[in-house]
Amino acid sequence: MTKALGSLLLLLVSAHAMPAGGDDRDDPALAVLESDRAFWKAYNQCDVPSMGGFFTEDAEFYHDRGGVTLWVAAIVATTRDNLCGKPDWRLRREAVEGTVRVFPLKKADSVYGAILSGEHLFYVLEKGKAERADGKARFTHLWLRKDGAWKMARVLSYDHGPAPYVSARTAVALADSALDRYVGSYRAPESGDVKVEKGSGVLILAISDQRFSLHPEKDGLFFSKERDLTFEFIRDDKGRVAKLVVRERGEVAEEAVRTE
Repeated sequence: MTKALGSLLLLLVSAHAMPAGGDDRDDPALAVLESDRAFWKAYNQCDVPSMGGFFTEDAEFYHDRGGVTLWVAAIVATTRDNLCGKPDWRLRREAVEGTVRVFPLKKADSVYGAILSGEHLFYVLEKGKAERADGKARFTHLWLRKDGAWKMARVLSYDHGPAPYVSARTAVALADSALDRYVGSYRAPESGDVKVEKGSGVLILAISDQRFSLHPEKDGLFFSKERDLTFEFIRDDKGRVAKLVVRERGEVAEEAVRTE
């Protein structure tokens, strides 16, 4: 999972459903979706015993980063020890609205299974911290009807990447004279030399050959629209800008001291 990064460059670069109605016999798609919702409810609560009951004994789980896990016993053990093994850390899963689809599988006009696919987001819940979006992925699940119950037999989890960031901050207009106060050279312990330049209504942060726009939230405080990063310019006791403090999700990631 992502951790707070100590480099400004790394910080900046790394920057549902089917219609209701019917029962299992009349609408297998609805039945699969109901089973899917029940499974993810157990997942979000880390109810591992209940989660295990949604798989066939010979279930196979394929993950594009975690490899292959075979048989329900191994899937349950991995979930218990990893995903649900830390009391102060949890993941919450949420389907991306409008992406979940069910495709029934038939033989001789009889539905024996279904393919469920879509996209979902994962959120990290850590004790004492605000929930944060951690990642996004695609999924394809093969559900089979066994003795009147729906079970997952194959799970594909792939295309993992960062969750899209949507900034809740609002940019304000600052006069050029206000922006001028922050223009200059800075040095950060990990990122090295950092230059702050003036753009059109924004500041431009230049690190090596990379350039990033910083949008003003208020005088002295700027933010990135690509990631949850803020940039606060701190003044010394004489009112001069002395350093730049960079925060990711509210936590200090790096400080850059002004050199000129």
